[in-house]
Amino acid sequence: MTSFSRKFALFFTMILSISLIFSACVVGERPGGYGPENSPETTQAQSPGPAAEPSVEPTPEPSDEQDDSGDPDAQPVQSPSPAPRIDLEKIRPNESGKIMVVMFHNFIEEYKSGDKEYTTTFDAFRELLQTLYDMNYRLINVSDLINNNIDVPAGCIPIIFSFDDGTPGQFNLVEENGKLVANRKSAVGIMEEFYEKHPDFGLKGIFYVNLGNQTFNGKGTLQERLKYLIDKGFEIGNHTYTHIKLSEAKSAEEIQEEIGRNVKKMYELVPGYIMNSFSLPYGLPSGELQNYVVKGEYEGMPYENLTIMEVGWDPTYSPVNKKFNPLSVHRVRASGIEPVDGDLAWWLARLTRDEQYISDGDPDTITVPEDKLASIDPERLKGKKLVTY
Repeated sequence: MTSFSRKFALFFTMILSISLIFSACVVGERPGGYGPENSPETTQAQSPGPAAEPSVEPTPEPSDEQDDSGDPDAQPVQSPSPAPRIDLEKIRPNESGKIMVVMFHNFIEEYKSGDKEYTTTFDAFRELLQTLYDMNYRLINVSDLINNNIDVPAGCIPIIFSFDDGTPGQFNLVEENGKLVANRKSAVGIMEEFYEKHPDFGLKGIFYVNLGNQTFNGKGTLQERLKYLIDKGFEIGNHTYTHIKLSEAKSAEEIQEEIGRNVKKMYELVPGYIMNSFSLPYGLPSGELQNYVVKGEYEGMPYENLTIMEVGWDPTYSPVNKKFNPLSVHRVRASGIEPVDGDLAWWLARLTRDEQYISDGDPDTITVPEDKLASIDPERLKGKKLVTY
């Protein structure tokens, strides 16, 4: 049994008993460090327009009313989704709570030597997926976070997987029956297998790559590897072109080349794809040049990072929380061969349900307990209805 397994075994019984007390995901009840605190929150692909006045509503009551459009044959095209018919007091949704963005690096089959803190075995990763699923976590993407578009079943907890450096243990392609597929001995291959059994867990995540280095070594071209991930629903983020230490950059030009060149290369490999999420190499800031990490230009290719990921230590906040800063997104370090305080297993044993983002099952509403209302930034609701109870 791995050290990761032993650590989970110590508290899994406690977690299981707690899950019997708290509500599980309600399946079938869902409809359908950088910059200022108030920073850009939209992707370049779409703009939310002027901020709408927040609408605070009391607990929604179930209703059997029919469409009141006046036309009995009218089709409800793109009509707003109704509030979820859930027992709010039982599920206790809190969409102002914390969200874990997990930071992964290396994956191996069997540990023999080398780094223990940032290395995870495939077996431990398989165990982790099942543990997270049983604890009602469900995957979302970084774009879901930044756009306040979190859509998981009522009672479930959103979680984000982020992968730094583009190592082959995270993902690589192999040839099977004349077709390129994800290696089953890789994090993506393991996630695909788990997704086949538990599609409601999701198949999402973001890979922060250095396109000037070796990226996902294996079969196929770099273009084929990147496109495979994107087609599966994963996202690609920026980690600089050659993984430099930003704190040692001598000029704004050097920073813009490292970040902008990566964006330009990605745009060439997958035409039209824009990387707008950035992970700090080594977790190091860039001192007085930090503005160029957020925004700049290289050889006529502009870039703008709407999210900047810190090194893993603690969870981040809900995108509607006043404390959420998209240019300083906190992450939780994945548990390695040698678990440490502050890693994912440590947080799973200590982070209470009351502290976390608990979904109401309706992506068109933001539901929070009355005592959490003061934590909401109305300008970040983006037109969604605010429900309290």
